[in-house]
Amino acid sequence: MRVAVIGAGIVGVTTAFELAEDGHEVTVYERHGSLAAEGSFANGGSVAPGYLAAWSVPGTPGKALLQMTALHAAWRFGLATVLQTRWVWRRWRACRPQVQQVNRLRLHRLAVFSQAHLQALTSRLHLDYEQQQGQLVLLRSERDLTLLRPGLEALEELREPHALLDAAGARLIEPALSPDAPLHAAIHLPGAQVANCRQFAHLLKAEAQHLGVRFRFRHEVLGITAGSPLSVRVQPRLAQDTTALASTLTPDSSDALDVGPQTFDAVVVCAAMGSPALLAPLGLKLPLAAVHGHSITAPLRLADTAMDTCPRSGVLDERYRVTISRMGNRIRVAGGAELGHARSQLDDNVLATLYKVLDDWFPAAARTAKATQWRGTRAMLPDGPPLLGPTGMPGVFMNLGHGAHGWALGCGSARVVADLVGQRQPAIDLQGLGIDRLR
Repeated sequence: MRVAVIGAGIVGVTTAFELAEDGHEVTVYERHGSLAAEGSFANGGSVAPGYLAAWSVPGTPGKALLQMTALHAAWRFGLATVLQTRWVWRRWRACRPQVQQVNRLRLHRLAVFSQAHLQALTSRLHLDYEQQQGQLVLLRSERDLTLLRPGLEALEELREPHALLDAAGARLIEPALSPDAPLHAAIHLPGAQVANCRQFAHLLKAEAQHLGVRFRFRHEVLGITAGSPLSVRVQPRLAQDTTALASTLTPDSSDALDVGPQTFDAVVVCAAMGSPALLAPLGLKLPLAAVHGHSITAPLRLADTAMDTCPRSGVLDERYRVTISRMGNRIRVAGGAELGHARSQLDDNVLATLYKVLDDWFPAAARTAKATQWRGTRAMLPDGPPLLGPTGMPGVFMNLGHGAHGWALGCGSARVVADLVGQRQPAIDLQGLGIDRLR
């Protein structure tokens, strides 16, 4: 079949690759001039099913509200949040214990499958994208541990490998942790990974091109018209990118221009916050909200990286919900969730939190004067899991709404959607991951 994929973030690229491996003729449309230019550009890099399980527990909204006025809050709410009261209400209701338990199981099932598929691709294609094994969750106080007890129970329930450590045990795993920072306990997730999402996307793009996938950058999809075949209205964009880090991107080239209606047998929408406008005319209203995240990426201070001054893999500061990840000869610090902020510029308060957490735990690790700062938008559904599969319109599929977990869920979601496009039974149970959930 001829298949169009709309969006070239990590979800779009993995979807295009899986479809091409199945023998389909695939064209990817991306409105920006480069691959992985938005939410996939500089995320925290965590691929951790246990992380998703432990933090999809009751109490999350309450903790977020308690932090609203804090200087270093994990969640921040802008004035535009009042315009999203329906989404916030649905988010609150989805955090009821009985609802959250169901969604936790769905997320974990997809995350485990996705990580296994990522590892299989890595091995089969011999890919190297600055991956490191393991993640350590740092708990500054006994209260932090108490608040995370439901998460530990979730890890036990799902039989997710983990270990509760005291401060000394945590420093055996991450010797460079500053002795001056308060550390009460830590949770070690040995099955987790941290890795460079954008680097993986570029490697997989090259593999997809070898399979015949065509990438059309700076191409805006204006609409999808039902029929057999489907018609996709495309318009090349000549304007420069307006993403926060557009000046640092190396433009990807398109080998041709597609203008006007293009016909396909199937379309997969992976366009994040661009998805509602494309699917609304087809009768599908998506409850997506834009949640923004920040990161800083800096080179390591010492050339001799064997001198434990930086993390060996990845750590998460539970109190501030900030991750610090080792990526080759660089360190990345990511966190801060903003809902209801329409502005596109970096938030100095969020950046201050990232620098603070880095300085608390690894004060000698990075050359922060040479740090690159990033702000990216993630499309988030109020109840957590993404939407995968048919939209209700023949031939139109979706792979969207992964929120901050596109990297952790991308490979598995792509394989599932490719199976559905090819009318095959996916390898995992998809209950609660399709359009029926919205009804």
